[in-house]
Amino acid sequence: MRKVAIHNLGCKVNSYESESMEQMLVQAGYQMVTFGEEPADVYIINTCSVTNIADRKSRQMLHKAKKLNPNAVVIAAGCYAQADSENVQKDEAVDIVLGNNKKINLLEILEDYFKEHEGNAGAKAEYTEDVNVLDMSQQQPYEELEIDKVNEHTRAFIKIQDGCNQFCSYCIIPYLRGRIRSRKMEDISAEVKRLVANGYKEIVLTGIHLTSYGADNGEGSLLEVIQMIHAIDGVERIRLGSLEPRVVTEEFVQTISKLEKVCPHFHLSLQSGCDATLKRMNRKYTTKQYADSCDLLRKYYKNPAITTDVIVGFPAETPEEFEQTKLFLEKIHFYEMHIFKYSRRHGTVADKMDNQIDEQIKTQRSGILIDLEKKMSLEYRKLFLGTKVDVLLEEKVEMDGTFYYVGYTKNYVRVRIAANDLERTASVQPVTEEELVNTIVMVNCEKLVNDIIIEGQIAE
Repeated sequence: MRKVAIHNLGCKVNSYESESMEQMLVQAGYQMVTFGEEPADVYIINTCSVTNIADRKSRQMLHKAKKLNPNAVVIAAGCYAQADSENVQKDEAVDIVLGNNKKINLLEILEDYFKEHEGNAGAKAEYTEDVNVLDMSQQQPYEELEIDKVNEHTRAFIKIQDGCNQFCSYCIIPYLRGRIRSRKMEDISAEVKRLVANGYKEIVLTGIHLTSYGADNGEGSLLEVIQMIHAIDGVERIRLGSLEPRVVTEEFVQTISKLEKVCPHFHLSLQSGCDATLKRMNRKYTTKQYADSCDLLRKYYKNPAITTDVIVGFPAETPEEFEQTKLFLEKIHFYEMHIFKYSRRHGTVADKMDNQIDEQIKTQRSGILIDLEKKMSLEYRKLFLGTKVDVLLEEKVEMDGTFYYVGYTKNYVRVRIAANDLERTASVQPVTEEELVNTIVMVNCEKLVNDIIIEGQIAE
């Protein structure tokens, strides 16, 4: 029985694909081991290439894998393998290159490799012969990966869409993932039912450009997928991945607001609060359109959690443009913001733009927005003090010498409850940790422990 270790880098789509590869390997008789804890016969690094830094981390992990066991077969999978396959195949640490839309063929590729290198596994030619990379500029089918379980206890991310047609000027992903393609609704439904049967209560929909679901094949729309999952018995929560603000129409919000399983937590990608910068980024909305989307969410939901991404230091971003962004962020008042310093990416339009911003200026601007994010996030959490909320318990952890059960509200606010109190009030005694994790309890929110967690007690 060969041992396999998988290390995942990058987005939730990558995480899903890693889970699916693990499931394929286990079903084929491979034994999974934790990366770095014990030697493996096969290492799979599911790489990321969203920035140059991601490329570097991918290379580092490939070399680390080969050092862990020089005789192991090291597979470079995913976006970095797709982006720079020529150099990856020359890398002495890599034995197999596995690009996007080829992970479905993992077992066949591995078995062919072992047959060809029997008795000589890990031997490295000058160039890797086992290169499995498709031309993603050509239309590709949806890669039919699937899962029955995930490594998280309570929350299952499921991929329903791949590819992107947006071509933002800073982004390499459309070149690596290809054009948009959608998963069949019947396959989504079957996967959700399998996950529910295995005990998962929260389903998180994810994709490279989730908003475009169904635009390629008329399979349906994102709204129809949400409605379909909502009708499945056993699903307690539906959480949405990153959305384009343009999908947030009156019809969309009015419809989902009537679906009680949909979490009022919306990640609307922004990137800049300045229209001139948005235009250079080739984002296809204005700040007014974005603000209108947020207003719609607040019209139909009380205190929805609105989160976003922001890039600082985009080429030619002036101090005035940065100030416009800061003021816009304050106006929207986000729950959480992911702040990124613009990173040049070879092969993108933005890489060739004039007036690249000095790294020190990017760091300064990033610091300002990170401080703003902490302030607004704390203010949002304070809104829940004195309220009663549903919490999906995810784990039992020790904090400051005391054990707590920790979970999240529908708004994705982290809450803890003292383990002794929770176990004492459970309806059936004695109660075990396994019985309490992955249950939903009603909690009175009493105090902020720190900037990121609220403490509460079980509500009567």
